[in-house]
Amino acid sequence: MISKEEIFSIQNEIEFEKNALKIFHFQAENNYVYKNFLKFLDVNPNEINSLEKIPFLPIRFFKEFEIISKNQTAEKIFTSSGTTGNQTSKHFISDLSFYRESLKHSFKHFYGEISDYTIFALLPSYLEREGSSLIDMVEFWIEESGSGGFYLYNHEELFQNLIEHEKSGKQAILIGVSFALLDFVEKFKLNLKNTIVMETGGMKGRKEEITREELHTILKNGFGSNEIHSEYGMTELLSQAYSKGNSRFETPNWMRILIRDTEDPLSFLSQEKTGGINVIDLANLNSCSFIATDDLGKIHPDNSFEILGRFDNSDVRGCNLMVADV
Repeated sequence: MISKEEIFSIQNEIEFEKNALKIFHFQAENNYVYKNFLKFLDVNPNEINSLEKIPFLPIRFFKEFEIISKNQTAEKIFTSSGTTGNQTSKHFISDLSFYRESLKHSFKHFYGEISDYTIFALLPSYLEREGSSLIDMVEFWIEESGSGGFYLYNHEELFQNLIEHEKSGKQAILIGVSFALLDFVEKFKLNLKNTIVMETGGMKGRKEEITREELHTILKNGFGSNEIHSEYGMTELLSQAYSKGNSRFETPNWMRILIRDTEDPLSFLSQEKTGGINVIDLANLNSCSFIATDDLGKIHPDNSFEILGRFDNSDVRGCNLMVADV
């Protein structure tokens, strides 16, 4: 069995592929759903010796099956938001400490020590339901930070606290669901210098869908920020990718993005070509680390990636933002 230390200390592509193949063979043997998926495809795990040969589990399987390694029990179950009448995804987490380690190492990789920041969270739609992995993540950030908190619809209080915090000169992150951030800047204007504004996507009928570029322009004007950061995560993943501007996302060292051919899901596309996003998340040790998402995107030569929409037959998800010219 691979350890947390091995996963979170990955430094290069050689180490990543070595550990990814170890985890593939472990999950091919110990994850009942994934094991049977491979059998259905007539794939012999012993013949898999590169990342490109690994079959990726369709993300919808998280709605239909309990995806967890044998002899493991769920310490917590994360659920997707979904829409009324739609079946939600469930991610059975056997070891919450693994998720916490992923959060801590990922934050440090992109932003430094959490304790250097105050965390402001404007996540009403997520806060009002049970089982959100995003809420769990932000709760952990606030706990590690030692300062900050959640704001439901109390925008006036958030406005005043952001102004006061700016005077302190300490760094802060305001993380919010898109429609709530838009609601906020319709009422208040700021000129933030020490606060990173981070959107997590999410309109879902609360406002008219707009492109990410339009969203960021409105938010930059409202918050007085040079760039709007973004988080790319989902119920089915224990790791997140982040963008520090221009909607270009980067992954932590134990996470990778591959782009699959929309006509041939077992084939992959080269850089700068749009296709389905496949995610390798090695933190998903006891569920499935190899997931074919319903998102469309492309990878750039610097290995950053963009989200360019969703497959037409996909459910509307919390992270959805329409993108022009897909």
